[in-house]
Amino acid sequence: MSTATDAARVEEVAGRVVADHDPRRLPVQEFLGACFDAGLSWVHFPDGLGGLGVSRGLQASADAVLQSAGGPVPFRLNPIGYGMAAPTISEHARSPELARSWLRPLATTEELWCQLFSEPGAGSDLAGLATSAVRDGDTWVVNGQKVWTSLAHRARWALLLARTDPDQPKHKGLTYFVLDMEAAGVRTRPLRQMTGQAEFNEVFLEDARIPDEHRLGAVGDGWRVAMTTLMNERSAIGAGGAERGSGTIADALALWADRPHRRTPVLRDRLAALWTRSEAQRLTSARARRGVASAGSPGPEGSVAKLVSAELNQDVYEFCMDLLGPESTLYSSYEVRRDGREADWRGAVQQRFLRSRANTIEGGTSEVLRNILGERVLGLPGDLRADAGKAWKEVPRG
Repeated sequence: MSTATDAARVEEVAGRVVADHDPRRLPVQEFLGACFDAGLSWVHFPDGLGGLGVSRGLQASADAVLQSAGGPVPFRLNPIGYGMAAPTISEHARSPELARSWLRPLATTEELWCQLFSEPGAGSDLAGLATSAVRDGDTWVVNGQKVWTSLAHRARWALLLARTDPDQPKHKGLTYFVLDMEAAGVRTRPLRQMTGQAEFNEVFLEDARIPDEHRLGAVGDGWRVAMTTLMNERSAIGAGGAERGSGTIADALALWADRPHRRTPVLRDRLAALWTRSEAQRLTSARARRGVASAGSPGPEGSVAKLVSAELNQDVYEFCMDLLGPESTLYSSYEVRRDGREADWRGAVQQRFLRSRANTIEGGTSEVLRNILGERVLGLPGDLRADAGKAWKEVPRG
């Protein structure tokens, strides 16, 4: 739990950082480096690892000071790094020195991160993955294919879940690693999306080597480490805006204000219902953040925010398209980009509508999240699993 002393300390440190490092004048990476060194990147992390060792709930206070002075929103610059990699590294890295060597360039956004989990035959059933890691002395040799990997074409490092023991049941034979995306044997190919962008990728691993030092957690304990990543991912995706009327509903409100000639009673009622849902989601997320601050880390209840926000986003942007009418078809960003970089996701509202179709898939499908909530939060009976107790290699695969 946070105390008044801790809260005052966080605000004092943040105030000193913006006084000494004006974010409106400094390069972004230099400013974010100052934030890391001061312990403001993740205030609940230990001293020296971008934190102050205080309650997680005080991050919002630090961010408010930094961003009101013109500082960036780091999550938007390195989303997988800030939202998923950093918490996993902090909890499971083999040494503080190794953790710091990853965390500081992650925090400054000098080094972007990606997440090598999903495979062509293992998406919703992540534990059924087939990518193998075989030990060879002090290194691991990795072979396999990953898919739907956001930012793999730009990332320096990747969170990798691989199978190290096919004789164990699928959840028990996994180990978690950090992979250098510039290593020999790592090949990335972009997947073009209907937005015209290619933020998703497929990644091919052919005898790629990982030093054992870059293993996170014990051999065979990869599923537990992966839960750290996934719970933080869902919490980050579903966080929503902190202010009333913020988040995706702000796009709908802006369109409504700008196009009085398109307003109808039916659309007005739809907007009011969406605003109400958005406000309920915002307040639920705020309550969840307080719960995480008390517990220290996200739990399965974080799936609520991700589930609700994903479906709300899609409904908001469908409303936006209906409000635009024929204008909704005017989207000119389908051209293939040749510089290896994707456009800002907050481009035209038409782009955001197209991109929102992925919201109910990424970070766990809505169906998977409903199962998690039913089984792990409500205590309902779990699905019958034909592969329970069987060695992974004995389970038929398509």
